[in-house]
Amino acid sequence: MWIRSTVTYRTSFALTVVGNLLLTGLDFVGILLMFSQVDSLGGWSLPEVAFLYGLSATSFGIADLLLGSMDALGTRIRDGSFDTLLVRPVPVLAQVGADHFALRRLGRITQGTLVLAYGLFAVDVDWTPAKALLLPVMVISGAAVFGAVFVAGAAFQFLAQDAAEVQNAFTYGGSTLLQYPPSVFGKDLVRAVTFMLPLAFVNWVPASYILGRPYPVGLPESAAFAPPLVAVGCCVLAGVAWRAGLRSYRSTGS
Repeated sequence: MWIRSTVTYRTSFALTVVGNLLLTGLDFVGILLMFSQVDSLGGWSLPEVAFLYGLSATSFGIADLLLGSMDALGTRIRDGSFDTLLVRPVPVLAQVGADHFALRRLGRITQGTLVLAYGLFAVDVDWTPAKALLLPVMVISGAAVFGAVFVAGAAFQFLAQDAAEVQNAFTYGGSTLLQYPPSVFGKDLVRAVTFMLPLAFVNWVPASYILGRPYPVGLPESAAFAPPLVAVGCCVLAGVAWRAGLRSYRSTGS
């Protein structure tokens, strides 16, 4: 229904997608402006940073397309409209994810993919079959990790009810964090996004393997192939949190 309503006015839809693409592209323009003044950022070249950026933006764009509406859950809880989702013969999580489905978010995926293509073309990598196969695994696993963060953030809104910005700090904020090399951040922050909220496995860890760089916190070499396991673990924990939040829901009012 939401897709049909979106594409009814095709010119408006096309302009919205292009506008979304250009707006999200401003993030990379900021990186380009930095590199107009320096040769490297934390020891990473422009193609290497573009590689990180493209992986993060593409993975996040996929998760945002499928589950980006989760941050509106708090509003539904407060106004009582969430109750209508509970009586329908459809999984509640699927309904929340599809609520106000925004096809315009394809612009973010397109922009991230373009930057990733540039990074792959410009970066100096000795490609092997393992590195080539790891690339699509990184994108899919990264999307799953971000999706788990979206779901976990939505589960937190059952408790806080008005925590959309807290959720966005970990979703949109996490995506922005990963667009820069880990060497520009403090060790404590890098450890936190590796072991506590494992966003580092979206691109920092596997990208370090592909680029031949040391891992952010001295992980073993096999850690580069851990993103699928990390993604599964994150999804399981997010599912547990979602079920717990759903069971604790007692409708709106007092």
